[in-house]
Amino acid sequence: MRDTNQTIIKFNYDKNLSKDDFVISKSNKHIFEFLDMWPKWEKNFVNIIGEKLSGKTHLINIFTKKHNGIKIEAKSLNNDHLKKIKIYDKIIIENLTFDVDEKLLYSLLNLIEQDNKYLIITSLNPIVYIDFKLNDLKSRTKSFLLLKIEKPDDELIFAIILKNLSDRQILLDKKLINYIIKRIDRSYSKIHDFIYKIDQLSLKKKKSVDLNIIKEVLGE
Repeated sequence: MRDTNQTIIKFNYDKNLSKDDFVISKSNKHIFEFLDMWPKWEKNFVNIIGEKLSGKTHLINIFTKKHNGIKIEAKSLNNDHLKKIKIYDKIIIENLTFDVDEKLLYSLLNLIEQDNKYLIITSLNPIVYIDFKLNDLKSRTKSFLLLKIEKPDDELIFAIILKNLSDRQILLDKKLINYIIKRIDRSYSKIHDFIYKIDQLSLKKKKSVDLNIIKEVLGE
């Protein structure tokens, strides 16, 4: 059940990103501005890191839509991609982990460097910390510019909660959202998980989300 009598709070997103529901805050502004500066980058190789659900893919989607880049999931990297990248000057490898095909990745880095292209790799942690078996590949990772999405600040937590509530058609008063912000774990995945749990509890109890449901999920 959804209470239509509660107040819907509308968040004023940046007009350039409103279609994507992306919220610029202190946590991600430096990366957004950096990507927007292309091609005036200090390095051609960039590693964007951030915890799960922190907005890495969202940022990349905005970037590729504006600048027409090619996205490749790291675990799906294959020889065909080495041919496809020839027509692009911006290549993005998403969600890189230790189990990537090292020889293919190294070949990709060589091609990008030879043609003076640009590469963005997204990962949970700095790729320089990945224990690659290929020493040449391991050495190459040291040349990447590292950009980190920081922990969400209050403004971003508010926006994430609001977006998740809206997606589930849950209407919640601003006071209750602020109540959650003061008590919730400042982790992107935990925030998403929290909204999922209050939604499920609301459905189970067949009542709208209220302070009691919020407290129960918080364990208070």
